[in-house]
Amino acid sequence: QVQLVESGGGLVQAGGSLRLSCAASGQTISSYGMGWFRQFPGKERVFVAGITSSGESTLYADSVKGRAIISRDNTKNTVYLQMNNLKPEDTAVYFCAAGSTGAVRTGNRALFGSWGQGTQVTVSS
Repeated sequence: QVQLVESGGGLVQAGGSLRLSCAASGQTISSYGMGWFRQFPGKERVFVAGITSSGESTLYADSVKGRAIISRDNTKNTVYLQMNNLKPEDTAVYFCAAGSTGAVRTGNRALFGSWGQGTQVTVSS
């Protein structure tokens, strides 16, 4: 099973940017669809963005569309989430996950089998 470790979270002012990274080990992620989710306090994890195994297709939640860019570098076994124009409502713990192409195309959390431990993003107003 692939192990995932997120990094890049932190405290940022509203309007700022962050680039989250998800480094994989144990297996190559080149055959996995990859996704980013976030979890607000007391809530379930929700889909943020996904990218297919070769990077040819991406999917974004409406809440981040136009402000987020998901990308991957299979040679580095790493997935990224660039978040721009951050808002206080983006404050959450962000998780990356590995799944199938179907998982990415639907954003269905249940179809992602491997998860990282999460990284906190806090946006101050």
